[in-house]
Order: sequence, then structure tokens, then C-alpha cells
Amino acid sequence: MLGRERQLYAKFQKLFDAVLFGVAWWFAHLLRSLPLFDSANLIDPFANYFWLLAVIVPLTPFVLELQGFYLRPLLFSRRETFWQLLRAVFWINIAVIIALYFRKAEGARGVTLLFGPIALMVVFLKEEIMRGWALSHLGRHATRKRVILIGGREETAGVEKALKVGALGEVEIILRVDLKETPARMLPELLHETSANAVLVAPRQIVFGEIEQAIQACELEGVEVWLLADFFQTRLSQTSVDELAGHPVLVFRTGPEASWQAMVKAGVDFVGSLALICLVSPIMVLVALLVKFTSPGPILFRQQRAGLNGRPFTMLKFRTMVTNAEQLKQELEQLNEMSGPVFKVSNDPRITPIGRRLRRWSLDELPQLFNVLRGEMSLVGPRPLPVEEVRRFDDPADRRRLSVRPGLTCLWQVSGRNQVKDFKEWVRLDLEYIDNWSLWLDLKILLRTIPAVFTGTGAK
Repeated sequence: MLGRERQLYAKFQKLFDAVLFGVAWWFAHLLRSLPLFDSANLIDPFANYFWLLAVIVPLTPFVLELQGFYLRPLLFSRRETFWQLLRAVFWINIAVIIALYFRKAEGARGVTLLFGPIALMVVFLKEEIMRGWALSHLGRHATRKRVILIGGREETAGVEKALKVGALGEVEIILRVDLKETPARMLPELLHETSANAVLVAPRQIVFGEIEQAIQACELEGVEVWLLADFFQTRLSQTSVDELAGHPVLVFRTGPEASWQAMVKAGVDFVGSLALICLVSPIMVLVALLVKFTSPGPILFRQQRAGLNGRPFTMLKFRTMVTNAEQLKQELEQLNEMSGPVFKVSNDPRITPIGRRLRRWSLDELPQLFNVLRGEMSLVGPRPLPVEEVRRFDDPADRRRLSVRPGLTCLWQVSGRNQVKDFKEWVRLDLEYIDNWSLWLDLKILLRTIPAVFTGTGAK
């Protein structure tokens, strides 16, 4: 990952590791007080040694950082990780013994002996869980950046070697492009085919005019460009300088950058969707029964929608139309009320009677909470469009709405869906959201969504 993202990730890791070491100290004391270890019940209560947390908790991230623990790539060597942890545990244990000595506290020796192995075990277990997550299908989807590498063979070979050492498990090279063989004008098509998250440019043997064309293409698509910039020190306008596997890069970004707010948003999406699923599960069961017994066909409607950077995913909804709705769509094309590639019709004859009521209260959207839980969608973001409609975009700049995860609700929805009939206005609202994104804006959209749902404002 880029250096700025790594720093943000390290801050959360430091806090979590400090808490784990504090828990290990408490658990060591609890274990030592069990009759199996302390039949005479001679050990002092934990409250007498609570003050030691003021030594252990702040010291933990400092000592681990000295060992280089937070500079490791995601899939670092297990052996090296173990030795880094072992050295850190040793020095923290020494600090605990010194603190006990200066306080003239006679703490049980068994507690200090148990503390080290327990701390080592819980932090190493955390690392193994994270490694397993990173190697899983969902983990790879959530954590790895899918990157197109642009440059000559010599430069790209060196870059790939550096990535294997410094960004193992964080960056996946999905395509290699030499602009001498593949012109920059072909890049948009490659972005559409691969759903890449970023384009990495190693420009030493490339003409700057070709680099400019590649950057402009990615800018219209809303895809990040990482320009390896170790050949000059100047900073271009509307760019940010970052680091990737030891190489300085210029990032040309048109969407929200990695920040603590973005990490909080991801946490809110996961916790919020899980809580809402538990809360509305009885309603979903009731809706499923209504759909099942009021019209023939499946309960859920599944459709390929364009996700982050256009990557297809299967979006879930309760079925509100007849089973042959897609076939009937061609007959209704002339009634389309929305300009551009999007299809919208008021009083759509394909909608079932129960489906019309579900749509009025947005109950058909409830299964998308599972898409949010899986990381394919967010609670707030541009609404996901069918893949076939995205392919019909006539303006490449419209694809910039794909530069963030699609959401359950957005500015377009809370602005009154019946009133927005121009696709360009829809895109304008989505880009306004992207350009001005903040947690506060998400909160305002969520608060405006509640009355829109209960009043059925603008629903179709």
C-alpha cells in the first residue's frame, strides 16, 4: 500500500497491539491467581498492579516500532514476525521488572513469567488472523490494489521486484503495458476490461506526452495514477506525493484519499450493516413471504452492477417485477423518461402489485445490506448501475462516479428521484458528493434518507 495508507494503518495497529499487551498483563494475573497455580492464595489482587498498565500500554507500540514491526508488508515472513515480537516482549518484560523494582513492589514472579508468552501468543494470533483474511477471497478483494503497470520491460522488472519485497499481498499487478507497443488511447478500454484500482507508471523510457495522455484517460475514469517520481523532485499541481515499496510516487487523485475518516466509514459500513440486518431481519422474512406468495418466480432479484472502478458484483434486491421483466424492457424503451444510458419509467407495467408497495417504502433494497457487509457497497455512495448501462456511457467523465463504492443511498435519492430525469444532473450530484465527501456529509444524507423513505418521496 502507499506510504500514507501504511502510516494510517500502522496507527490503528499500534493502538490495537497496546490494548492486546494490556489484556495479556491482566490475563497473566488472572491465570496466576487460579488455585491450580496459587493454592496458598498469596498473590495480591490485580488492582495493586493496575498502575503497570501505564507502563505497558504506551511502551508497547514504541518498542514494536523500534523492531520495525510496523514497516512490514501485509504478508511478511512468519519467522521474522515471530522474532520481532519475541524481542519486543523481552524488552517490555524487562521494563515491567524495572518498574516493579523501583516501586519496591513484590509482584508475583509467576505473573511476569506468564505475561511474556501470553502477549506473544495473542499478538501473533492476531497477525495470523489478519494473514488469513488477506489470503481469503473477500480479503483479497478488500485489501489488494489491482494495478496496471505501465513502462518499459527494464523499469517494470525492477518495480515488480521491489513490490514483491515491500508490498507483498498489498498490490497485484493484473496487466503490464508498454506504451511503445500499446498506445495510450487504448488505456480506457483496458481499464474497463480489468476494473483496475490504479495505474502505476514507470516513466524513464516513456515520452512525457504519452504519460500525459495516460493520466488524462485515468482522470476521466476516476482511477488513481501512481507516477514513480524518483527521477525529479518537483511537485505537479493537484497531485500528492506518496511512497510505494521505497519509491517516491506522484498520485493523481480525483476521489477521496485514504484518511482516518475513510477507515471510520468502512467500520461504520460493516458494523451498521450487521446491526441493521439483525434489526430488520423479521421485516425481510415477512417481505420474502409476500414476494413468494403473491407472484411466481424467485424471491430475490440478482443483477450484475458496476462497483468500485466498474468491477462487476451481484447486487441483491427483493423481486418487484415479473420474471420476464428484462425481455419486456425492450418493448418499453420508447417510454424511457431518463436521458442518457439509464432506463426509468413511471408506472412501469412490469412491476407487480406488491412490488409497487415495496418500492414506495424502499423495502426492496433491504437485501443490499448484505452487499454492504461484504464490502461491495457502502451505506452512502452513488447508486450502482447495471453493467450494461455503464458500458453505454457516452462521456468518459461520467465513469468518475465509479471511483468510490456504490451506496444504498445518495444525494440523488434524497433530492427526489422523480424530479431528477436528466442523467447529467444525476452524475453531477454524484460527483458533487465525491468532491465534497466527509463523514458529516454521509451523516446528513443518512438523516435525510429516513424521512424520504417513510414518506415515499420520489420513489418509483
